[in-house]
Amino acid sequence: MKASHYSGQILRILSLLILIVFCITGTTYATHMRAGNIIVEKIGVGCTRSYMITIIAYIDTESGVPFGGSTDFLYFGDGTRRITVPEIVQGTTVPGATWTMIDPVRKVARVTYSIRHDYAGADEFIISYIEVNRNQGILNMDQSVDTPFYLETKIKIDPFLGCSSPAKITVPPVDRACSGIAWTHNPGAFDDVDEDSISYKFVTPFSNVRTEVLNYRDPNNPAFYTDYATGNETDDGPPTFTIDPQYGDITWDAPGAVGEYNIAFHVIEWRRGPDGRWYEMGYVRRDMQIIVEDDCNNRRPELEIPDDICVEAGELIDTDLLGGIIGTDPDGDQVMIEAFAQILGNEFPGKATLTPAPAFRSSPTNARLLWQTDCSHVKDQPYQVVFKVTDNPTNGSPMLATFKSMFIRVVGPKPVWNDRTVNPNRSVTLKWDPYACQNAETMQVWRRVDSVAFEPDDCQTGMPPNLGYELIQELPVQGNTEYVDENLAPGARYCYRLVAIFPSPKGGESIVSSDTCVGPILDDSPVITNVSVLSTGVNDGTMKVKWFRPPEALLPPPYTYEVYRSEGFTRGNDSTLVATITNSGALADSIVDASLDTETKVYTYSVTAYAGADQLGSSAPASSVRLETQSQIGRIVLSWRAEVPWSNQIPGYRHKIYRGSENSPDEDMVLIHTLEVTTDGLTYIDSGQYDNTPLVEGTVYCYRVETLGSYGNPDLPDTLRNFSQRICTQPGDSIPPCAPVLDIALKPCEEYIDEGLLCGANTFENNITWTRPDDPQCSDIRFYEVWVSGSKGGDFVFVETIPGTATSYLDEDLPSFARCYKLRAIDRSGNKGEFSNEICGDNCPYYELPNVFSPNGDSYNDFFSAFSTRGVCQEVNCPPDDALFRLRQKCARFVDKVKFTAYNRWGQEVFEYESGGERTIYIDWDGKDKNGEQLAPAVYFYIAEVTFDVVDPRERVKVFKGWVHLLDGQQ
Repeated sequence: MKASHYSGQILRILSLLILIVFCITGTTYATHMRAGNIIVEKIGVGCTRSYMITIIAYIDTESGVPFGGSTDFLYFGDGTRRITVPEIVQGTTVPGATWTMIDPVRKVARVTYSIRHDYAGADEFIISYIEVNRNQGILNMDQSVDTPFYLETKIKIDPFLGCSSPAKITVPPVDRACSGIAWTHNPGAFDDVDEDSISYKFVTPFSNVRTEVLNYRDPNNPAFYTDYATGNETDDGPPTFTIDPQYGDITWDAPGAVGEYNIAFHVIEWRRGPDGRWYEMGYVRRDMQIIVEDDCNNRRPELEIPDDICVEAGELIDTDLLGGIIGTDPDGDQVMIEAFAQILGNEFPGKATLTPAPAFRSSPTNARLLWQTDCSHVKDQPYQVVFKVTDNPTNGSPMLATFKSMFIRVVGPKPVWNDRTVNPNRSVTLKWDPYACQNAETMQVWRRVDSVAFEPDDCQTGMPPNLGYELIQELPVQGNTEYVDENLAPGARYCYRLVAIFPSPKGGESIVSSDTCVGPILDDSPVITNVSVLSTGVNDGTMKVKWFRPPEALLPPPYTYEVYRSEGFTRGNDSTLVATITNSGALADSIVDASLDTETKVYTYSVTAYAGADQLGSSAPASSVRLETQSQIGRIVLSWRAEVPWSNQIPGYRHKIYRGSENSPDEDMVLIHTLEVTTDGLTYIDSGQYDNTPLVEGTVYCYRVETLGSYGNPDLPDTLRNFSQRICTQPGDSIPPCAPVLDIALKPCEEYIDEGLLCGANTFENNITWTRPDDPQCSDIRFYEVWVSGSKGGDFVFVETIPGTATSYLDEDLPSFARCYKLRAIDRSGNKGEFSNEICGDNCPYYELPNVFSPNGDSYNDFFSAFSTRGVCQEVNCPPDDALFRLRQKCARFVDKVKFTAYNRWGQEVFEYESGGERTIYIDWDGKDKNGEQLAPAVYFYIAEVTFDVVDPRERVKVFKGWVHLLDGQQ
């Protein structure tokens, strides 16, 4: 023990003085709440909106104060009534509650209370619990005995991201430490429902909603040390207190004053959205207590574990073969090794085992983790195993522990090719073995022109970028071992690879297969080889298009060629015949296409050959190279693209980047870099490294890129060179574009109602429009980002980008109109403008119940049902005075949920109904009571709680009260 730290005797005296003061005042304090958190678990599969909420608390039993009571409340975060948590004591019989003594020496018990709650709609909800009070004498906050104990967990129910499932936490939040000796901890958290990613962050303990405890200080605050400058374990630096945001390891090097400290941290849940970005789905706020003890004639035990590993599904993991799990105590005391992990849980299929069972054994001692992995264990995120070694001092000193984490990633095995065949109609039949993991969802088929040498690193999954492969098909894994690739370009040699993709929520993918190559494809048609920008201009730009004719042995000349051009990267219906040429007998032909806008447009060409009036065949289309720039402070980012039937990513074929001044001609531009595109991709950053001269802000720099490609066919030219357009920009543009002002073009609901289009409809659309700004400083827009939310004022999720020339966005195939939008403009320098105004499409909900029904089996009004057009004429043009027209006006629409209760005239409940699953929103009550007995004819009163699908959360739930006359139910 260090002499520089506070002694336990001083603090014991202070505690005694505080106790005397309390006795004098005659006040009784509920000094019992030590630590805890709230666990929230989804009920059922998918986004059911139903949750089991469990408060987990660690209490001081010596105070004699029970957990829960008339002043202790649980809030669900959705505006519904709070509940009072019942008192829970040892031997409790309270439904949903447990009480367990976990540390008889220090009088610490673990208490839990669980209750189900159903949420009406999408939103963010903070579930919270408050109880009075914390235990007495916590050092790093003032007046802990008067401070309420507060917990919260945040969940999100989102129409696009789904329902959150906050992490489970396996390691208790009450732990011991020794003054002067470094302390470590790990909460052992994981998400076994949605397999979301987890991160960690320190926060301040709360005493109420958004209310920090009084005068909180981190445990390494100088107030708790007599010599702060040497407060760490090795006496050579100040103490530190940190949490690893990825692994969750908490380290306090080293504790100072003896006593109890409380800390709090968030275990944050992250989910990858459909756009590939990570979104926060919620968190668990854990309030934890660290008990620092004195007289620690003890050294912390040591723990050795294997490095992180990655295995293919089906491999056996045996830590004895990886270096072992070894616990050692430097004092020679006994040690115990424990492990906390999802894969060790009894509910985990094919769980791992840790042997021997945790118990104190002579030092050193070994533990062995065995896990036979299988295909069900594949997932995108690694599994975390938290190991803990604890010593058992013989001299009466407090026990010490050391935590370490090991990550295990399980990936899908490599798919295996079986056969490939070139067909006579420019197609290839590919076959592969049935995939080893039939629980995979899809098999991706990737293609490129010509081969590239690539062997994945250990457990490198998926298709790496920059190799030039294109995803051409995704097929269900089950029942598919073959794919026919059609409409291939003549003259090209094609190579293929496979990747298996596993379904959500676990996700994951396989190691990419080896490649299999075919061809070259029979070149019995013109083979286009060049689409190159000769000069750049808005009205006077020129392009050179060149092609290679078929071998004379296949198609003897003479030929007539027709050259077609279209705008954009693909050949569309707007293709224009730009030239007709009679072949002179040379192997290659070309044209120069003039008077074009090569500055702002991309062009795609194709060539068709004729012998007389007979069409011989057409080339594959090929686009020009489009160069884009992004201006940044001190540098300019270049990226380029071309859609061509050859490959522009051939190993050793380096693309060339040319640069010149604003007024220099193209031929005077200087070659500043050659790029190996199979490793660096089609991107280059110019920061002046060519001549070691930094780029000057305000100076215009112009660029062209020359691409080099090949068909992989020895009978065709082996190097295809094509130039991009010339593009000029300057570094340092930091002015973002202006925010667009949105409008939403929605057809009035009344029109849909009159046309009968809302009863039973399930697809809708919203059309968003805006005006491009006229200000030149705001009009440099490269593209817009579209962000959407399912509720007004809710969290927005990025969904897609659209061209900067667009002035409208059509959102189609929606489940309803209820959707809110924001747009953000991005300029060519990557500057992001402010978000536009929020604008929402909304539904026109309706729900009406009749006031009479007669369940007598005559097929007329046999059921008490909400108005609908079920089972009646569905023609749009039914006469306006027809009953159907009135039903269309009153039919139930945009209803998420219905909860219905009927009462007799004495107020007794006779029938209840709640929609969900196979139970519809229409109720369809047959006049029988809860026991299935026919009710007597009479007037019954009801309350219907209806949850509508609208964007304003405050308008979602409506309560309807009324009466219904049940007529004679006898046939």
